[in-house]
Amino acid sequence: MGRLDGKVAIITGGNSGVGAATAELFAKEGAKVVISARRLPQLEEVAARIRENGGEVLAVPTDVSKVEDVENLVAKTVEAYGKIDVLVNNAGVLEAGLKPIDCYEDKDLEWVLGINTKGCLYCTRAVVKEMMKNNSGSIINLDSVAGEFGTGGAAYVTSKAAVIGLTKHTAIRFAGTGIRCNSVNPSTIITPMTTSTDPATLNQDMFGQMRKHMNLSVPPCMPADVANILLFLASDESRALTGQVIVSDFGATL
Repeated sequence: MGRLDGKVAIITGGNSGVGAATAELFAKEGAKVVISARRLPQLEEVAARIRENGGEVLAVPTDVSKVEDVENLVAKTVEAYGKIDVLVNNAGVLEAGLKPIDCYEDKDLEWVLGINTKGCLYCTRAVVKEMMKNNSGSIINLDSVAGEFGTGGAAYVTSKAAVIGLTKHTAIRFAGTGIRCNSVNPSTIITPMTTSTDPATLNQDMFGQMRKHMNLSVPPCMPADVANILLFLASDESRALTGQVIVSDFGATL
């Protein structure tokens, strides 16, 4: 308890899955938590659980693909708590079907890049301006092994590979200043987003190629598994780490 005492943390996609688990864990560890997602009712359910356990939380409806929404999220956080110590870029979407490069659809690309990549860029740009005032902060990008190893649909892989580059760029930009940036790359996570995927829609050729390069028999990650890693990276215990891409997959991609 108390590993994040005094810290203010923004968690995007805080309405379910990893985002909700992370928000609840951070609050238990003493952080003032700001959660965002597009739908307020789901955010309020998470916020209610945090408050029932004695935590402090602010829910701000946000579409991270819209610059004005992101700027409002940052402004509301600073207005409420005066600073930002931690940003978890967790909001993300999957396109349906694992469509490979020869089959992806333009509408999928625009949608996935808008949230997974542009959203991460928008949030990071807005938050570092506040972190620079105190020369302190931890930015954590929830990425995917898909971005590192190409195991996924073309649009999703592209969106996540870009975030790995952004992680390293941000780390280099602020190296030595007290602001750091790392990425956590899980494999399959059991969340509402992944469990809602209809197996019948999967591109079987792409799925077959993925099976050749991943051990799909190992256990999937649970939201709590990832949240625990995010807690370490948010805390001062990891202050020497920046620019790191941490694969969290129980060894599936070894």
